[in-house]
Amino acid sequence: MAAASVPASANAAASGATAPGLDRYYHQRLDWGGCATGPDDTVGHDLDEAGVQCADATVPLDYADPGGRTLTVAVSRLRATDTRHRIGAILLNNGGPGGTAVESPPHVRDVMKGVGARYDIIGFDPRFVGRSTPLDCSWPTGIFFRSAGPDRAGFDRQVAFQKSLADKCRATNADVLPYVTTRNTARDMDVIRGALGERKISYLGYSYGSYLGTVYSQMFPGRYDRMVLDGVIDPDDYGPLLLRDAVRENEQALTAWAGWAADRHDTYRLGRTRARVLATVDRVAEAAARKPLTLGTGADTFRVDASHVPLLLFMSLADDHDETRAVLGETVSALAEAAKGRSTTLSPGLAEALRFTLTGAGSPTGSVQLAIICGDRAAPRDPESYWQDIERDRAAHPLFAPMTDSITPCSFWDRPAEPPTRVDKDAPALLVAATGDPRTTYRGTLALHAKLPGSRLVTLPGALRHALYGEYGNACVDARVNSYLATGKLPAKDLTCAK
Repeated sequence: MAAASVPASANAAASGATAPGLDRYYHQRLDWGGCATGPDDTVGHDLDEAGVQCADATVPLDYADPGGRTLTVAVSRLRATDTRHRIGAILLNNGGPGGTAVESPPHVRDVMKGVGARYDIIGFDPRFVGRSTPLDCSWPTGIFFRSAGPDRAGFDRQVAFQKSLADKCRATNADVLPYVTTRNTARDMDVIRGALGERKISYLGYSYGSYLGTVYSQMFPGRYDRMVLDGVIDPDDYGPLLLRDAVRENEQALTAWAGWAADRHDTYRLGRTRARVLATVDRVAEAAARKPLTLGTGADTFRVDASHVPLLLFMSLADDHDETRAVLGETVSALAEAAKGRSTTLSPGLAEALRFTLTGAGSPTGSVQLAIICGDRAAPRDPESYWQDIERDRAAHPLFAPMTDSITPCSFWDRPAEPPTRVDKDAPALLVAATGDPRTTYRGTLALHAKLPGSRLVTLPGALRHALYGEYGNACVDARVNSYLATGKLPAKDLTCAK
């Protein structure tokens, strides 16, 4: 597959000028209408009932060839009702990468309280995501993330598995993979801004959405107004090995959960002390390494091995609310029963996680997530370098290091078409972060804050939570963000909220 070139037309768009050949995209008329695509589209029907309008924006596959192949990007709009005091439009991204946001305007308007009525709230599904032009590599899984397990044989199996995922994407989507990138999504955002008739657009981005917002601020300075980045990624860390730096936070979250589960031993039967709960987790991992565990019955029967157990734990460690901790309690309880050779009944949460991990039901989600990550930043290609990292870190982090240090399909991907975005322009954004975030670490937030000296930071100490504004239920965080969105004025100094 040939690498995509980025000549003058795309560079002009990145510099803020509307390049020749791109005018038709920037000046297109969006055909707003209903959101439901059919009788079974419950999300679309809910949006229609909430007064949301939907449209498809047309964008070029390759911004260096604006006269060539095009894509559609699904866009939704909940119009301002306080038109007299209208501020503008705010664009949403829920992270992932590969997350949808067409469905989000009604929820975000509720979160924004009174200021929400003053914005056109714009959701969109990035290129190749959700309702936009799709991408599916026909994977047998919805997520590439796996652990190498306890030994070299497990690592070698992961090398073969990860290569097979890359090969499937190349076999099915070689013609578009060079253009599945954050920089192209940022270009699409600017086309949406132009099609909306907005001189500037505000932005709310969570998790990966914080990276996308940062990239947009660097590519299109002067074209954004108010920018909120929540669950912040350090651009220098973003890439296939992002979670390598979050091992400590995930261990902290697992230990905190173990204390919670110990207090509920009568429910989950995992141990009456934190240490005993963690020992149960270790026994599950050891049993899965000896022989795959069988969970569920009938059509919902799954085989879980050592490569899956850390991932199933990890999936429920991004939130310290009781509801999420209960999901993990049900998961570990089922795994512990399976480790004893007993039959298990799957909770809805565990059944969903196993279907996503062990079947092709989530293939489109996993495919585009991986394509964006590999398209944005190259990964080390020598499998031995990963094995050495795993062996180096295994003693200190036996559960999670073999997962976060392990090889990914990006090692077998073609080189990215563009280098990563350099952050060399200040951006007066509002950053929001929890000190115990197990996905995007607080250290990463501080690193981006230092790169953007005009930014301000709202910190929530003690929360083991990824993404806060409107999601965690902290009135202080929500009020600080809404004040900024209402006035456009960043706080005079960084702020700390109480958990």
